Amino acid sequence: MKQVSSVFWISLVIAVIFVIWGAIMPQHLIGTLGTIQSFFMKSFGWFYQLSATFFLIFALFLIFSRYGKIKLGKDDDKPEFSRPTWFAMLFSAGMGIGLLFFGVSEPISHFSKPPIGEGGTSEAAKTALQYTYLHWGFHAWAIYAIVALALAYYKFRKGYPGLVSATLYPILGEKTKGPIGIIIDVVAVIATLFGVAASLGLGAAQINGGLSYLTGIPNNFTIQFAIVAIVTILFLISAATGIKRGIKYLSNANLGLALILFIVFIFLAPTIFVLDLFTTTLGSYLQNLPSMGLRLAPFDEENATWLQSWTIFYWAWWIAWAPFVGTFIARVSRGRTIREFITAVLIIPTLVCAFWFAVFGGTGIYMEYELGLNVSGQALEAALFYVYQQLPFSIILVVVTLLLILTFFITSADSATFVLGMQATYGSIEPPNIVKIVLGLVLSASAVVLMLTGGLQGFQSAIIISAFPLGVVLLFTSYALLKAFSAELAGEKKRKKERTPGRIRATLKRSRVRPKGNN
Repeated sequence: MKQVSSVFWISLVIAVIFVIWGAIMPQHLIGTLGTIQSFFMKSFGWFYQLSATFFLIFALFLIFSRYGKIKLGKDDDKPEFSRPTWFAMLFSAGMGIGLLFFGVSEPISHFSKPPIGEGGTSEAAKTALQYTYLHWGFHAWAIYAIVALALAYYKFRKGYPGLVSATLYPILGEKTKGPIGIIIDVVAVIATLFGVAASLGLGAAQINGGLSYLTGIPNNFTIQFAIVAIVTILFLISAATGIKRGIKYLSNANLGLALILFIVFIFLAPTIFVLDLFTTTLGSYLQNLPSMGLRLAPFDEENATWLQSWTIFYWAWWIAWAPFVGTFIARVSRGRTIREFITAVLIIPTLVCAFWFAVFGGTGIYMEYELGLNVSGQALEAALFYVYQQLPFSIILVVVTLLLILTFFITSADSATFVLGMQATYGSIEPPNIVKIVLGLVLSASAVVLMLTGGLQGFQSAIIISAFPLGVVLLFTSYALLKAFSAELAGEKKRKKERTPGRIRATLKRSRVRPKGNN
């Protein structure tokens, strides 16, 4: 355990205290978290909105800037993974479980209770998908892209450890190796722990919902606890095999299963309606992106509550996930230029997410709006399976979905233990298995405690609280990146200038004309 840093021990103590607190006094824990969450929501909603918007603007700037040619690695480094495998790995780590959990439930929830206007109308249907795209689109992936970019740049080009604290080296210098750096890394680990625990809890709830549909078993905490226990064993086995085996193979399996499910579903769904809805709402999303991304409701308490429960929660969730997803994406992105990297991470997943929600969410909306079914009346974890009930081959769809949730569950937890292990071992790209196992157990225990204390509400509270200090760190990370990029290009320009006189002299020497001899 010589490789283990103080970040590991401090984070472990904090997490264990949290787990014990939730196990002994669950109501006290959820009450405390709720009070703190309410304070952050009401006092700092503007901070989350502005931060998410800033990261998007910054990412777009980098694509078109002179910094885009800088490579994430040495100049002669080549990408370690092919583009299809790279995309599968970053996407599986990014949002897998969430797409299945919220694929139907979020658009239909917004359709029933939209942030603007009356629910259940054609306008509400368009608004529902626009805001779903907002929550899962450019803003989210911009947060991931900036964090991943910083980690990959400092790790592979500068040779710094793959730590969140190292991304502040241009500002803090050697202080990143002292107590300040430790605090930053602990904040990143705790935020990651809660962010991923939320996904695991949602995954367990939806697996339980699917099994309840298939077999009639109860949908309760006991079953969900058993699901988490079984999956914990599976993802720890996967984590022990390393990133080039377990995560890589499972990520490709995820992509294959998701593609099969998507193709089958789109043919069973009201295809023309869904494609028309996607085209219309994608245009509206792009057109209204700035106003939606900065919208708050200071004069309307009901709308303010909606924005806090959805938009602000998502921005906090993506910030909390950023060290996890960012570290993982950085690890598999060596050798790519900044321009290629940000373009791929920002645009491709956004379009895939938008199309996914248009197909699944649009089908749910069609069933309620056109057929009069009560899709919005279902629990969040059950809405997808309710839609399946209305389609042919529903049993097959449920089985494939459960397998997909399971593999997403494993890859998310597997990737998280890898990332947490890196942060706890001085940025090692091959953390010891014992470290990953301990952190994996703590991750699962945290998910169970949050499920026990408050379900989705408990997850929201933990995420919003932990994301605030991390959001501040990430803003400074962006400033540090600009300083580092500017310094690199200035150094490159200086070296070229110093070499220029020598090249000129050599050219003149080669072109010197000898005097003509006498005839």
